[in-house]
Amino acid sequence: MNINELRPLFEGKRCAILGYGREGRVWLSLLNRLGCCSEIAVADMKPQDIPGVTGIYGEDCLDRAKGYDLLLQSPGVIIKDKLTDEEKSRILTQTEVLLRLRPCKIIGITGTKGKSTTASLTYHFLRACGFKTMLIGNIGVPPLERFEEMTPDAVAVCEMSCHQLEFVHHSPEIAVLLNIFPEHLDHYVSLEAYAEAKRNIYKFQQAGDVSILNVDLIPDDICTNAECSNAPNCSSSGYRKSRLITIGCERPAMAFAENGAIFLPDREIPAGEVRTQLRGKHNVYNITAALMAATAAGADTDRCLASLPDFMGLEHRLEYVGTVNGVEYINDSICTIPEAAIAAVKAFPDGADCVILGGMERNIPYDKLADFLNTGYVKNVILLPDSGYRIGDMITSPMVNKVRVKDLPEAVKTASGLAKRRVILCPAAASYGFYKNFEERGRHFKQLVSELV
Repeated sequence: MNINELRPLFEGKRCAILGYGREGRVWLSLLNRLGCCSEIAVADMKPQDIPGVTGIYGEDCLDRAKGYDLLLQSPGVIIKDKLTDEEKSRILTQTEVLLRLRPCKIIGITGTKGKSTTASLTYHFLRACGFKTMLIGNIGVPPLERFEEMTPDAVAVCEMSCHQLEFVHHSPEIAVLLNIFPEHLDHYVSLEAYAEAKRNIYKFQQAGDVSILNVDLIPDDICTNAECSNAPNCSSSGYRKSRLITIGCERPAMAFAENGAIFLPDREIPAGEVRTQLRGKHNVYNITAALMAATAAGADTDRCLASLPDFMGLEHRLEYVGTVNGVEYINDSICTIPEAAIAAVKAFPDGADCVILGGMERNIPYDKLADFLNTGYVKNVILLPDSGYRIGDMITSPMVNKVRVKDLPEAVKTASGLAKRRVILCPAAASYGFYKNFEERGRHFKQLVSELV
């Protein structure tokens, strides 16, 4: 895509970049190259030293920036109810620009959990099949960072977070919605508002597009009859203009994972033929979703499956750290919700005899996790502040040894004295307030384990 194709969006506009993180820097680079804005401002809570722009810094930066013609949002900027509907209508995101212009075929992948693995797998499958492809989005590459490489013969796999989807009015050609669990509720006025942001990934699709949706998340007013000749028009919701493929962990989804096997619409792949280094039932589901996304873009199923053993998995996602004194240490720092903590333990046939839980308190419900732990499936539960202490209060079984600690170093030291088989860092909580992000938390855990040797 030529940079001049972006010019009509910004010509003569007063543009305020909201947030000066990685996406904010890409915004500024694009606007400077275009040279067509009447004014460029950067709004950030922290003062920045940026020549040639209007600086709007401090706690009230959003309020002072809201009068600009375009509000170029970065994903980390919380809007919530701080702007009016009219002001929100002037928000423009890199994801929206990408989806509006569609410079190449775009596969968008979202979900509370599994989106990074599924996006990376889809990219891996496409590369194995010889496609010109790129992996962008929430995975760490802003959507417009590689726009000049986007040509009609390319396929961009874009991991899309709720923040990147919240203000879009267009959807990708191939949309994947994996799951929705309570998450990021500090960013949204309600769980429904969070879910609506996720649903934008398919809400604006057109005829000829493909939506690959978790079967449990299909709205009641969408036709799910694959044989319906009028499917693009029979839904009063307007969502169903695309071809629908349902996915799940059991029937009646069109494609599903069950007992380690994968059932596609046209074939069954026995568990013994799903050769993967990824652990857990949830990852077989992710593989199923990635297969459907890649093949919807034209990839060959057999070539995708042949490449599967080479996919190593991602850092901080059930990552094997090492074995110390006969005990395995597993880093699942990406685990920020209770459902993911349960899945982490169940990913191992013999479970774990020690888990480390807790982090930022977001007041999400922990009832399912507490019920699971009260079965005694995990003998030792080490509890970090702040949310870990609340989880501990909900564990009442005498079969569980609960230990409250003050920080991660104490947690790892305590675990090394208790575990006989396996320790899993699966916090079921965000890292903020204690670490910059889950990656920093995971790296610290790995460092602490290495120091046990």
